[in-house]
Amino acid sequence: MRIGLYPGTFDPVTLGHSDIIRRAAKLVDRLVIGVAINRDKGPLFKLEERVEMLEEELAPVRDAGADIEVRPFENLLMHFAEDVGAGVIFRGLRAVSDFEYEFQMVGMNRALNDEIETVFLMAEANHQAIASKLVKEIARLGGDVSAFVTPSVMTRLTDKFGMTG
Repeated sequence: MRIGLYPGTFDPVTLGHSDIIRRAAKLVDRLVIGVAINRDKGPLFKLEERVEMLEEELAPVRDAGADIEVRPFENLLMHFAEDVGAGVIFRGLRAVSDFEYEFQMVGMNRALNDEIETVFLMAEANHQAIASKLVKEIARLGGDVSAFVTPSVMTRLTDKFGMTG
């Protein structure tokens, strides 16, 4: 069985993340979405909320037949990949700046375990500008984020910032 891993903080999950998830799920028999705890990033949403959001967003992909599991993790990415039996790690790329960072990560990850491949999926053109950090900033300042997240996630954002839809 080919198992893939798509890790991230998903704070919040965006349409860009959902696009990568749908496409990655077609390339493996099972896709594990690893929700990083990463306390250093100071997430807006609690771990449980991020897992819930992903579970909601994944329903249509699962309904289409994809085998997807959402699991939180706090350990080293390569250790988590080994734990779930992943042979491939999926990463989404939006711009050249993403590639530079990811290129360094691949080198380090290969030094830790050269049996696990990293596959980059380019974000669809209409999702290339979407970054969770920017979505949160726009929402915090009362802007419309409906082009970047689903209505469910938008509701969570407006609730988090104490605004009305």
